[in-house]
Amino acid sequence: MKFDRLPQFLHFLQDELQVPDDAIALAMRQEAPFLNVLPMLLWQYGSIDLSQLERIFEWLDL
Repeated sequence: MKFDRLPQFLHFLQDELQVPDDAIALAMRQEAPFLNVLPMLLWQYGSIDLSQLERIFEWLDL
């Protein structure tokens, strides 16, 4: 994911998928570069379910 899409991606996670801010913040602190692994970290930590992960991958594919 390009850095210029990060604000839109975070908005999607928060508004569309209702991922809590603290879950996003935790995942973002774990890896660098987090942009490539953020969706998997959210899933691994149980912050999103498999259907949400699929929606994220669809969004990223746009």
